[in-house]
Amino acid sequence: MARKMKTMDGNHAAAHASYAFSDVAAIYPITPSSVMAEATDEWATQGRKNIFGQEVQVTEMQSEAGAAGAVHGSLAAGALTTTYTASQGLLLMIPNLYKIAGEQLPGVINVSARALASHALSIFGDHSDVMACRQTGCAMLCESSVQEVMDLTPVAHLAAIKGKVPFINFFDGFRTSHEIQKIETWDYEDLKDMADMDAIQAFRDHALNPNHPCQRGSAQNPDIFFQAREACNPFYDALPAVVQEYMDKVNEKIGTDYKLFNYYGAEDAEHIIIAMGSVNDTIEETIDYLAAAGKKVGVVKVRLYRPFCAQALIDAIPDSVKQISVLDRTKEPGALGEPLYLDVVAALKDSKFKDVKIFTGRYGLGSKDTTPAQIVAVYENTTKEKFTIGIVDDVTNLSLETGAPIVTTPEGTTNCKFWGLGADGTVGANKNSIKIIGDNTDMYAQAYFDYDSKKSGGVTMSHLRFGKKPIKSTYLIHKANFVACHNPSYVNKYNMVQELVDGGTFLLNCAWDMEGLEKHLPGQVKAFIANHDIKFYTIDGVKIGIETGMGPTRINTILQSAFFKLTGIIPEEQAIELMKAAAKATYGRKGDDVVQKNWAAIDAGAKQVVEVKVPESWKDAEDEGLFMAHATHGAQEAQDFVNNIQCKINAQEGNTLPVSAFTEYVDGTTPSGTAAYEKRGIAVNVPVWQPENCIQCNRCAYVCPHAAIRPVALTEEEAANAPEGMATLPMTGMKDYKFTMTVSAYDCTGCGSCANVCPGKKGAKALAMENMEANAGLQKFFDYGRELPIKEDVIAKFKETTVKGSQFKQPLLEFSGACAGCGETPYAKLITQLFGDRMYIANATGCSSIWGNSSPSTPYTTNAKGQGPAWANSLFEDNAEFGYGMLLAQRAIRDGLKAKVEAVVADGKDEAVKEAGQEWLDTFAVGATNGAATDKLIAALEACGCDAAKEILAQKNYLSKKSQWIFGGDGWAYDIGFGGVDHVLASGRDINVMVFDTEVYSNTGGQSSKSTPTGAIAQFAAGGKETKKKDMASIAMSYGYVYVAQISMGADFNQTVKAIAEAEAYPGPSLIIAYAPCINHGIKKGMAKAQTEEELAVKAGYWHCFRYNPAAKAEGKDAFTLDSKAPTGEYQEFLNGEVRYNSLMRSNPEKAKKLFAKNEAEAKARYEYLNKLITLYGADKTEE
Repeated sequence: MARKMKTMDGNHAAAHASYAFSDVAAIYPITPSSVMAEATDEWATQGRKNIFGQEVQVTEMQSEAGAAGAVHGSLAAGALTTTYTASQGLLLMIPNLYKIAGEQLPGVINVSARALASHALSIFGDHSDVMACRQTGCAMLCESSVQEVMDLTPVAHLAAIKGKVPFINFFDGFRTSHEIQKIETWDYEDLKDMADMDAIQAFRDHALNPNHPCQRGSAQNPDIFFQAREACNPFYDALPAVVQEYMDKVNEKIGTDYKLFNYYGAEDAEHIIIAMGSVNDTIEETIDYLAAAGKKVGVVKVRLYRPFCAQALIDAIPDSVKQISVLDRTKEPGALGEPLYLDVVAALKDSKFKDVKIFTGRYGLGSKDTTPAQIVAVYENTTKEKFTIGIVDDVTNLSLETGAPIVTTPEGTTNCKFWGLGADGTVGANKNSIKIIGDNTDMYAQAYFDYDSKKSGGVTMSHLRFGKKPIKSTYLIHKANFVACHNPSYVNKYNMVQELVDGGTFLLNCAWDMEGLEKHLPGQVKAFIANHDIKFYTIDGVKIGIETGMGPTRINTILQSAFFKLTGIIPEEQAIELMKAAAKATYGRKGDDVVQKNWAAIDAGAKQVVEVKVPESWKDAEDEGLFMAHATHGAQEAQDFVNNIQCKINAQEGNTLPVSAFTEYVDGTTPSGTAAYEKRGIAVNVPVWQPENCIQCNRCAYVCPHAAIRPVALTEEEAANAPEGMATLPMTGMKDYKFTMTVSAYDCTGCGSCANVCPGKKGAKALAMENMEANAGLQKFFDYGRELPIKEDVIAKFKETTVKGSQFKQPLLEFSGACAGCGETPYAKLITQLFGDRMYIANATGCSSIWGNSSPSTPYTTNAKGQGPAWANSLFEDNAEFGYGMLLAQRAIRDGLKAKVEAVVADGKDEAVKEAGQEWLDTFAVGATNGAATDKLIAALEACGCDAAKEILAQKNYLSKKSQWIFGGDGWAYDIGFGGVDHVLASGRDINVMVFDTEVYSNTGGQSSKSTPTGAIAQFAAGGKETKKKDMASIAMSYGYVYVAQISMGADFNQTVKAIAEAEAYPGPSLIIAYAPCINHGIKKGMAKAQTEEELAVKAGYWHCFRYNPAAKAEGKDAFTLDSKAPTGEYQEFLNGEVRYNSLMRSNPEKAKKLFAKNEAEAKARYEYLNKLITLYGADKTEE
């Protein structure tokens, strides 16, 4: 049957093929594999049928270990079952993989292969995860491209069924999983035709069933376990032939030549590479390039990695070979070589190639780009038997020198590169663009998106290629025909125009006229444009965005329209039509209003492009260099990191850093406070203080997600020495001080949350959101304010546990990579203001770990004394246990010190030591007062100088009582990490758990968690979640000795700070659950109104604020306080204000009505239940 051409990424290709053969999919979200599970869930919701005529039963589990258990159980009971995972998630499945393989169950684990966290987390691609599974007994099949994923995924499913061996079907994370290609797709009838229905029936007949019962999974003893383990050997011996059989069936259907090992290159090649994954396409391109120059080289592409068939490898290698270089995309420290290399050496040991030299090379770890020039270096290497490519290793000197870049893309290929800002829609628009080109022309198309781990606000680079020949360029574009810069702040930060070919086109989104361009464009940019005949255009996307109602930051469809207009790939009228259809498909779930705005933006974008007449004078413009934020102040270790590493990474020059740059940071440690040096300047508008309207409430600083607006108390002298133009007010209640509100214009993201909560005076706000460029001078006032000492008497006057007083304390979380308007960071920032100088933070992987420490910037910072949060990320699933381990360490060391202090106090020789020591012992468990007591004790011990004092002083950093915090999102706390959270809370220890509750897995793209309420649409709940939100607070309260609070900052500023202060002061475990609006919610009002959304959630009765304090009971007070008033807001109106709810109303109104009514009823019942708790936990109640 003729196959249809469709434009899709590798994840969708795998999901399309695996859906056909699956009865059940048990899943759990993880980057970059979640897309496969999401597509499966969406198709099942839409009613797509597999080859058995049914929808796939999709079930989201609480963790990957849970998903593997469900896969195992489903297979055991006779359903063909698959899952989709990667990285740590795959490793959590390992115990079950042994079982599934041992029981000969035909499961398929589809993996977009990804790096594992070691010295640091990497969400990007390599083979570390799959290589950790090669011992499990699962067969392993690898694909090199999106087309191969489509073609060969069925082979994994079919061979698993016939061969009775489970398969790990894998391909490169990101480079294949997220690369979009125009490919041929399978018709399910063809897939059904290849399936062995008898083998499927035999599998079902052999499954567990009470009608023909058997027992599986016995415990065997030393007498028989070994023999029984060896009994499976014939199945593995036979499996390569089964895999080739199905490859042959595929070949017969579609005219390909898939083999266990495929050779490409010269028949008489003398040097060949053996490799797996997407690098093979780059190698093929390079071989074609070298062949044209008469070089005899080739590549063997490994497809079936386990079982490893030595004979098939030998058969694939040309007899003429004199040297083999094996490339591995993983690192196994301490091994003689990487896994594929060791397999190749073993396979060729006694063969006709036994005398051929075999070299081993590492490449591409963590999605490091692998280019044709690097492959040339491999072919030219005849001396280094162990090597690396793509980096400069000046420590162990393993790296090969890479020559000049070469162009190997097929002739006639058009290369385009787009520089965007995370969440401005650039990536989404380019995904639509490539699909428009792929699906509506006869051209081949490829798209790949390169971005960092930051949340929205990071730089994104979209790489698009299209042409008449198939595109095998699995590497980034560095020579482009078209470059677009969607953010004007980039022009002096990155080399963009320099990547254009002569005569190429440059499109700049900016508000500048010719005078503005003269002023803002760096000399090197002007010179390149003029000397290389670059066609230069501008468009004011911000202005069009405001005019069309899209807003100043959503400029994606405007720029997309300009791209099609300038390139002329598709006739303009047709392109506009197709863009509008794509916009409707993409944004339809957000409502017709959003679609109409996008359509208006598309029309305007095509019309408002301005051609710039390039002045002759630009040819001689001087090179001004790139802007790099160099550090000249602050801690020396931070300065060194910023100047040697951070500034290069932020200029997109991180690839040039050698291994030696990281010898100081080999264990993943980086200095605190480096985010302050970035000064990204990404805001369109920033808040400008209007002192005449200010009531000095500090709410603006309280809610700022990035700590970019701060009140400052100044003495008369400090005010007099302030930079010119700094406005001040007499401080209310403290006549000796002046008050000012400072704004870090270059760190602000322009969300407007501050202006939103500002009460102002008589309806006039004290903050106005105004143009960033015009107000960049505000920065000097902020910088001056930062250098001034914190006024302890001001904090004492207004109290640090109040909204106003807390904001005179230094935030020790600042300028993070969180989204503009983030609902999580205001809570974390407040906690650091209250306790940051003495806090440990164990942070679960997720949004809070990414905005908390995403290379190269560290937003957790230090105070003037050098104290600040000690932060670490372990993994996702074990964060509570990780934090508990930190507490155990402190207890062990402090208990030892306590004994020594008790001894010196008892000894009583030194009166000062005795007095200070006793005060320290008296406050031993009280963090708020033990710090001052510790300072006194250290001073006394240093003055004493005796041996006992010296012994204690050796560990002086451990003396003070620290504040132990565990941070994470609801995906961690409610699901994968719940067992650990429960155990830590049950421990009774003095530990604080902070849950940022966004009600979805925010970091992986908005998947449903057990925190997701009824009726919400999320990934894995495409038809609306049908079960209610888990009541984690009640579970914790049931212990009776855990402090529990639910808070919502925008609803009650005072309750938030009160709850956090009470939780920390409580001498046992505490749990705070904080409502956090997220961009995944699709808030109609926008993230500027995140605090308003928090307020509306409580007013409507959707969220409830309360505190349960077991300590209050001992004081004769009620233990439970319901801080929320009875709901007065319109519940359904609140739900309709968020896309996660209102999209269900559009797609399935009947179901939405039913689920929303259920959601509201559950919320009302919960409020009634909470009211009963007031009585239940009342002061007059005695414990049963």
